[in-house]
Amino acid sequence: MKKISILIPCFNEEKNVEPMVSTIIKIMEQYSGKYFYEVILRDNASIDNTLNVMRELAQKNKNIKVIANARNYGTNTKKDSFCGRVSGDVVISIACDFQDPPELIPDFISWWEKGYEAVCGKKIASKEGFIKYGLRQIFYSIIENFSDTPQYSNISGIVLMSRRLYDLSTKYNDSYFRYFIADIGYEVKFIEYEQQKRKSGKSSYNIWRYLSFAIDSLVSVSTAPLRLASVLGFISSFGCLIIGFIYLIYKLIFWDSFVVGTAPMVIGMFFLGSVLLFFIGVVGEYVGIILKTVTKQAPPIVKELINFEDIDNDPYLFKIPDAIDDK
Repeated sequence: MKKISILIPCFNEEKNVEPMVSTIIKIMEQYSGKYFYEVILRDNASIDNTLNVMRELAQKNKNIKVIANARNYGTNTKKDSFCGRVSGDVVISIACDFQDPPELIPDFISWWEKGYEAVCGKKIASKEGFIKYGLRQIFYSIIENFSDTPQYSNISGIVLMSRRLYDLSTKYNDSYFRYFIADIGYEVKFIEYEQQKRKSGKSSYNIWRYLSFAIDSLVSVSTAPLRLASVLGFISSFGCLIIGFIYLIYKLIFWDSFVVGTAPMVIGMFFLGSVLLFFIGVVGEYVGIILKTVTKQAPPIVKELINFEDIDNDPYLFKIPDAIDDK
């Protein structure tokens, strides 16, 4: 029989983990005798009781596996400690906050059985709040208009992918799955739904993280900011040249009476300085992306694995002494 791997990344989700796992197990019991399954919980160095809850769940059910990261590695695909530890023929990834309903999983599996290698949730509405949802729509619009390749908007955190596609994304993808799947041109089945509010807890994303995500997304899918910087730089330089030429003509015509004040020079200096700083910032974002791509980064270090086979030979498992854990 084939196996379905369900991946649940967690960070400070102590009140959501148990309900989410219970819901998924009930869903997967429908496929008993048809598919094997595994639920892999990944703790991204939570500072609450999330990891202990995971341990208790794994002790009760061997199909539940736990990965505990040594630190928070964020959401970058290449820093995903799921890599190399997934054994399923198909992979379903879902967030632990219940904003993406796990009850959709049978629909995802159904479309996979019909031949789709990629099935993605697509938000058509959200209960997260009018302002936040509106800002998301503006963000998606910017990405779609500036991207070098057609993009999918409102792709959510719940996705299904074949094992082949999952391995491909973890091997070559340096950004987010939604941009990767659009870039390679796979036929995707979208399942529309209304995003719910978090069941419990508070999102770890703040304004700065949302802004960082937006900038990373834009520079990952488009070179338009670089072109825009070049065009604006040319226009600004040409404008300054014209202004300088006008001042020169005035000075030549009214040599004795025309006095060039310091205000135009100061304004011009600050204008050019701000433009240059902005353009350097744009170039810096792309240099940062290039640096992340070409730099050989260390894989995510794991401090604990539960219910995995051959743990002793896992090259990235570093057991931390209890004395250090207690501190």
